Amino acid sequence: MKVFSARTASCLLALTGGLLASPAWALLPIQHWTQPSGAKVWLVDSPGIPMVDVQVAFDAGSRRDPAEQAGLASAVALMASKGVSASGNAPAQDENALGEAWADLGASFGAGADDDGFSYSLRSLTDPALLTRAAQLAARQIAEPSWQEDIWLRERARWSAAIKESDTQPGTVAAKAFSAAVYGGHPYGQQSSAATLERIDVSAMQSFHRRLINACSARVSIVGALDREQADQLVQQLLAPLQARDAASRPAGSACPQQPALPEVPALAEARNLDIPFASAQAHVLIGQPGITRRNPDFLAVMVGNHILGGGGFTSRLMEQVREKRGLSYSVSSSFAPGLHAGAFVIGLQTRSDQAPEAIKVSQQVLADFVARGPTEAELREAKDNLIGGFALRIDSNRKLLANVANIAWNDLPLDYLEHWTKRVEALTADEVRAAMARMLQPERMVTLSVGARKP
Repeated sequence: MKVFSARTASCLLALTGGLLASPAWALLPIQHWTQPSGAKVWLVDSPGIPMVDVQVAFDAGSRRDPAEQAGLASAVALMASKGVSASGNAPAQDENALGEAWADLGASFGAGADDDGFSYSLRSLTDPALLTRAAQLAARQIAEPSWQEDIWLRERARWSAAIKESDTQPGTVAAKAFSAAVYGGHPYGQQSSAATLERIDVSAMQSFHRRLINACSARVSIVGALDREQADQLVQQLLAPLQARDAASRPAGSACPQQPALPEVPALAEARNLDIPFASAQAHVLIGQPGITRRNPDFLAVMVGNHILGGGGFTSRLMEQVREKRGLSYSVSSSFAPGLHAGAFVIGLQTRSDQAPEAIKVSQQVLADFVARGPTEAELREAKDNLIGGFALRIDSNRKLLANVANIAWNDLPLDYLEHWTKRVEALTADEVRAAMARMLQPERMVTLSVGARKP
C-alpha cells in the first residue's frame, strides 16, 4: 500500500482543488440512493483525481433558531471544531489536537449554518488508510463535540465584540434594517446580537444538536474517486456514531423525527420608505422585497431576468442607467436569494449622500420599466450567451461540482438537472422572462431604505 506523507497529501489537495474538469468529467451522472438508516446519498463518481469532497446536510439552519437565541445554529457549527469527547479507546481532543490531526492527514473538515441548512464538509485523498482515518475523525466531530463551556464563553465574547464593531458600519446598519423590513417576523429576518448570544449556553447547543442533527435525516452529497460501494461505506462511517447516539435516545423502531413546518415569508402589503440618519460620506441604498423559493418553476427565468436587470455587471440595465448615463454610483446591482422560503430580491448601491434621492428614483424607474416590458431580444441573447458560456466554470472543480450536487440534493431537483441546464436556459423567451419577473416583483410594494442620505 502506498503511504502518503502529510506534506505530499497537503500539496496534492492544494493543486487539485481548482483543477479544470473535462466536459466528460463534468457530465458524469449523479447516482442516488437511501441507506437503511434513512440517510439519503447523492454521488458523482469522478475517478480522475484521487480525492473526495463530501457535504453532510441537515434541516437545522438558522431558521430553526428560537428568536431569543438567534445565532444558535451558527454557535453549534462553531463548536464542532473546538474539541471532541473521549469515545471508546479514542481519547478526547481539544481544538489544537484536532487541527494537528487534520494537518497530519492532509485533509480538511468544517461545519457551517445558513438560513436553511446546517452542513459538515470533508475533503480528503481517497488513499484507503488516509480516508478511513479522516472519516473516523470527522464522524467524531459530527456526533461527539466536547461542548467545553470555557471555550464557548471565549468564542461568544469574540463574536459579540465583532457584532458590536460591525454595527458601527453603515453597510451593516442598512443590511439589518432592510432584512427586518422585508422579512418581518419570519425566521429569515432574525439577527444574532450580543443579547441573543448571551442566552445561548452549552445546554442549548446540546439540545439543538440532539433534536436536529440526526443520521436518519442527513442528505449526503459526494464528488470524488469513489464508486457507489465505497461511497456507501464512507457515509456509514461518517454517520455511525451519530446513528448510535440516536438509537440510544429514541425507542427502537421509532420514525425519524420530522421538523415542524415553518410559515412562508409574507408578501409586503405596501411600500415602505426608511431613511436612517448616519454620519457618512456615502449613502447606502437598498430596494427590494421577498422574492421566490429555490424550487419555484420560475427560477431559471428569474435568474436570466435578474442578470439583465442588475446581475450582469457592466452590461446590466441598472449599471447603464445609474452609473454610465448619470454617474450616480460607481456600482449598482440586483440579486435574489431563493431558499426553502422566499429569499429577498434586492437592488443595492452606494452613492454620494446628496445624490441618494435621484439614484433611488432612477433605480425604481428602471425596475418598473423592466417588470412592465421585460428584456429586449438583444439583451436576452447577450444574457444567454454569457450564462451558457460560463456554465463550465460552475462545475470546473470537485468543490464547485459538489456545490451543484448539494443544491440538487437539498432542493429535490431532478438528477439530470445539470445535464439540461443550458438547454433550458437557451429555450427561454423574452415573454417568459418578463412574465416570471412580473410574478416575482411588485415595484409599487417595495422596501426602499437609505442609510446616510441627505435630502435636497
